[in-house]
Amino acid sequence: MTKRVKLIDPSNWVSLKPFGIGEERPNNYGEIVKAIVDNRDQLRYAWRILRQGTCDGCALGTKGIRDWTMREVHLCNIRLRLLRLNTMPPADPGALANVDKLRKWSGARLRDLGRLPRPLVRRAGEPGFTPISWDDALELAADRLRQAGPDRFGVYLTSRGMPNENYYAAQKAVRALGSNSIDNAARICHSPSTFGLKSALGVAATTCSYTDWIGSDLIIFIGSNVANNQPVAMKYLYHAKKAGTRVVCINPYREPGMERYWVPSNLESALFGTKIADRFFQINVGGDIGFLNGVLKHMVESDWIDRRFIDDHTSGFEALVSSLEQQSWNELEAVAGTSREEMRALAEMLHRAETAVFVWSMGVTQHEFGEDNVRAIINLALTKGFVGRDKCGLMPIRGHSGVQGGAEMGAYATVFPGGLPITDENAQRFSNLWGFDVPVTPGLTAVEMIDAAHRRELDVLVSSGGNFLEVLPDPAYCQEALERIPLRVHIDICVSRQMLVDPADVVLLLPAQTRYEMVGGVTETSTERRIIFSPEVPGPRIAEAWPEYRIFGELAARARPELADRVRFTTTQAIRDEIAAAVPLYAGIEKLRAYGDNVQYGGPHLCAGWNFPTDDKRAHFSTVRLPAVVRPDGTFVVSTRRGKQFNSMVHEHTDALTGAVREAVLMNPGDADRLNLANGDPVRLSSKTGEFTGRVLRAPIAPGNLQIHWPEGEVLIDRSRRSPEAKIPDYNAVVRLEPLTRPSPQ
Repeated sequence: MTKRVKLIDPSNWVSLKPFGIGEERPNNYGEIVKAIVDNRDQLRYAWRILRQGTCDGCALGTKGIRDWTMREVHLCNIRLRLLRLNTMPPADPGALANVDKLRKWSGARLRDLGRLPRPLVRRAGEPGFTPISWDDALELAADRLRQAGPDRFGVYLTSRGMPNENYYAAQKAVRALGSNSIDNAARICHSPSTFGLKSALGVAATTCSYTDWIGSDLIIFIGSNVANNQPVAMKYLYHAKKAGTRVVCINPYREPGMERYWVPSNLESALFGTKIADRFFQINVGGDIGFLNGVLKHMVESDWIDRRFIDDHTSGFEALVSSLEQQSWNELEAVAGTSREEMRALAEMLHRAETAVFVWSMGVTQHEFGEDNVRAIINLALTKGFVGRDKCGLMPIRGHSGVQGGAEMGAYATVFPGGLPITDENAQRFSNLWGFDVPVTPGLTAVEMIDAAHRRELDVLVSSGGNFLEVLPDPAYCQEALERIPLRVHIDICVSRQMLVDPADVVLLLPAQTRYEMVGGVTETSTERRIIFSPEVPGPRIAEAWPEYRIFGELAARARPELADRVRFTTTQAIRDEIAAAVPLYAGIEKLRAYGDNVQYGGPHLCAGWNFPTDDKRAHFSTVRLPAVVRPDGTFVVSTRRGKQFNSMVHEHTDALTGAVREAVLMNPGDADRLNLANGDPVRLSSKTGEFTGRVLRAPIAPGNLQIHWPEGEVLIDRSRRSPEAKIPDYNAVVRLEPLTRPSPQ
């Protein structure tokens, strides 16, 4: 039955104070003013990027300032903050002539130097970088790649506005060099989601569309904070609330932005705010399986399941029920950190719901049991067939515009293009397509590249964007690893901290073009599997910046001249033509040529009509055991969170949504009282890996749990803890908290 959408709904208002005056919230109008000031030297170009370019922020995927979900303007503060990276002038090469002083600078200050102006080189013993020609830089790198051989080099690509064309050309070049050692940012974000979805449903991406949020009976967010990371989604939730949708959040921290939000482009919400979450379920860090299994146990015991769907379209349910019978309520409560009554409350909501969408992010995946976390979500969704139909679905929401296409283009150490596993048969398929032998041995993942470098078993690292010092656990270990690589090649648009790590022999900096500068336009793939064309946007250019597909093609062509004609691409259209042949699910990408052109692969719903592309044509329930979550007496479990930032790029010292400064240690008030700690008191957190010094911020977080900001908190994370299949680091730690002496009054 179609829900009646209310034009105005005071029941969802936060307060009568206009524009949330005096409330803790982002100043979205202030962000517009700041963007104008920051880009005042290129205002026309900045406006063209906003109007004509596909967003390079999160993976919701707006075309200009519009999208396919609703006919409204979409412009979030993340995109506004990223805008200057596309419009800023080139840096003075002399600013990099001595890097000692730069090491003390923040990432934001380094970015403010400007765009990388030209190829630069630094050799061991030199104080900084000096110019080098493109030809000399490419010859040097190609020669080292040839000497290294396929087993001693690695390539990493970030999701920094990375289009599908660059991903595809890069992975083809790496495989022409005889290796599968290419990885991208998807590895440390949603790789457990890929494994969980593929094994259960036969698909490896979001099964629904954003439009399914609006009018669904229930949206359940698990370990996901779209208010911080995908702000445009808050407009979708505003409309969902007006359509009668109920919103549930499962998280250790009661995120203020998920509780209430002021959507700046909707007059009603901008004036009075919008209550978002109808119910919060606060659980332990790592308590997802305990909580979700408890909810499922209630549904089974109360017979709140769709038995016909389960019998006709799934397998493995009885084994799952048997395993749940062995999990006592006391065990489930201990792991979850909440009561069986709370679990029953969500079970009742699911019982009453005819439709539901499950949304999750890195709060679910970044655990050493991340794959099982995802499978527990899928189990719950399958109990009532919440997949493959309108207003239902499973959505691992993406935080970056380039990340969905990374693995699908094959820029992944463990799969070929299209997500095909690395097997002899698939290697032969691509050998036939590309005209050279494709390797059949899985390559090094991102974390394995750093491990190999630390063992001095990596001779060349090519890093396109990214910053291992900030995105991987144990920064000191990562720095030591980088210092041991004979040749590092950093391809980027501006300076990052990892470029400043001293060379073992040589470090090259190669300037890249942004997506808006690439002749012929490019494409990105959004969370909802929509492949969107982003045209070249007229404006100023960095004369010596190259498109990354050309850089990778040249490296492979010079290292293996006999394959030059097979690895060089002359246009982005030629790349799209080949993608269509290599990745059948991307059929139609070759026809995208103008602003707004798009194709949603798989259609609005994967597994539509409950047709599952598995071997037995059924969805598979999974037996999910309770994880061994151990927290010795006197310790806390700390998780890392995002603040006012995009990936590791910190934009502000204070998060306007939470009031937390970067050094804040978010702590339950009861825990703080027990330790006699007030707001602002200095504390030290210690793990077996390192120490973090911060200040207490009393916050609505589950007892026994703490949160600190990422990447600052990387020092506490144990690099050896990784999930078994995806090999994703576990970004949580068991810590001891030590109050420090309060400063005496002056």
